Amino acid sequence: MRTVLRRAVDGAAAAVSFLTIVPVRASGAHGGVPTAAGWFPVVGALIGAAGAATYAVTEPALGASVAAVLAIATMAVLTGGLHHDGLADCADAVGARGGGAERRLEVMRDPTVGTFGALALVLWTMLMASSLAQLQAQDAARALITAATVGRWAALVHGWSSAPARANGLGAAFMPSTRTVLTGGMITAGVALAADARSAAYVVATGALVAAAASAAARRTLSGRTGDTLGATVVSAELVAVLVVVATAR
Repeated sequence: MRTVLRRAVDGAAAAVSFLTIVPVRASGAHGGVPTAAGWFPVVGALIGAAGAATYAVTEPALGASVAAVLAIATMAVLTGGLHHDGLADCADAVGARGGGAERRLEVMRDPTVGTFGALALVLWTMLMASSLAQLQAQDAARALITAATVGRWAALVHGWSSAPARANGLGAAFMPSTRTVLTGGMITAGVALAADARSAAYVVATGALVAAAASAAARRTLSGRTGDTLGATVVSAELVAVLVVVATAR
């Protein structure tokens, strides 16, 4: 029993350490990233809650548009831009000309952000902020929590449904089990239901679809997943989740 509890604590600490900039010590003695994966949706909900709190505090004084941008910024800072970096790298890789999968993987290793990466980040931010601004304050806050949870679960599905493109790196280390994906799905569904029962089923379903699309695209363009495709899946699923909430509300 003590070993099980310790494994759970280590997994939670590893998930917080990996997904955020919060200085939590993770021993890594009980599985590292694979053990942490089961906690991704939970940590995602907490990240979304931070964004929701920012939105709730700033919206009355600054308005919906500014509050939406500040909420997005809060979540990006809290995660160290980890997932946004993946989106930018994937966009630059897709925009790379010639060379096939090897050329795209090489582009993704480049630490600088290219034209396609910058465009992807700008478009993502604009769509996210303008969509949140259309919602009532309470609905926008709930949408942030749901979206952040769905985004991390989508990464689990992507990691489970695609092979790694490289023999090493995060893409190779991140291999969630079927049990982890199913458990994460139940947690995600519970959070979505608690936040907004009207859109819950649609949000969870589209999260799975985004993950499936990411896996198909990764196999076709990169011969498999990487750490960057995992990050891109997170923010893509977040955006689609918010769009679904807006569509449902209308």
